[in-house]
Amino acid sequence: MQRGSDRLSVHRDEEMKHELRGLLRSGHPTRTEEWHDPEPTADDDLEIAGGPIAPGGSTASMASVRTELVRHLNRHVFPAGPRDLARAMRRSYAPDSLVEPVERLPRTAKYTTVQQLAEALVESGRERQG
Repeated sequence: MQRGSDRLSVHRDEEMKHELRGLLRSGHPTRTEEWHDPEPTADDDLEIAGGPIAPGGSTASMASVRTELVRHLNRHVFPAGPRDLARAMRRSYAPDSLVEPVERLPRTAKYTTVQQLAEALVESGRERQG
């Protein structure tokens, strides 16, 4: 018998898995009642809803790059160089479009915060474009 802090019973877990199976396999809602379907994203939703943001892209702002970095790096990684940061990002399954710009940063650089790393990535992205 499993004892822990599970909020749901094993039976409810299985029921929820069964309910989601059709959605996960088909890629679209499988319910007949329209009010069960999730709402589509709004025009003013964050850019992250469309997928990961790559530094140096045309829509990459400082805040969006920093948000993506925070999703994959924790504060215990810092201070670190680009190699260590890229390794930590790969361990947290960060997308290649985010890891590769970090790997291209100067190897001698050290970053103590996510903000410093985001500034370096946005700046290097601007230099590549211009």
